[in-house]
Amino acid sequence: MDLNEWTDIYRRAWEEADTDLVLTLFTEDASYRSNPFEGPHRGHAGIRSYWDGVTGQQRDARVRMGRPYPDGDRVAVEWWTTMESQGEEVTLPGCLLLRFEPDGRCSDLREYWNVTGGRIEPFEGWGT
Repeated sequence: MDLNEWTDIYRRAWEEADTDLVLTLFTEDASYRSNPFEGPHRGHAGIRSYWDGVTGQQRDARVRMGRPYPDGDRVAVEWWTTMESQGEEVTLPGCLLLRFEPDGRCSDLREYWNVTGGRIEPFEGWGT
């Protein structure tokens, strides 16, 4: 699986709140750190618990993925999401820092994000 396919599946899994689909992107023992101030969600069970919890509170998510920037087995990719979260319209842009295994699955994900009220479109040149 190439990086564009990986990011497209991630996007689709988020928009569809499809935990089973997102798990196909990760090794069984993967680390998924959604917040730099909290511990990681570990393995498929930890990722499932996290993913079900957050996507279960989201509606009408529109996810855009930027161009991936690879460096060996590491990749950085921006994302920009608009959605309803806990009854509020929000915009949530962020960046994934990923480590990939030879089989194309991710073994380590770290994300950094910001949130603001309302649905805001990305700025010109975003994601390139």
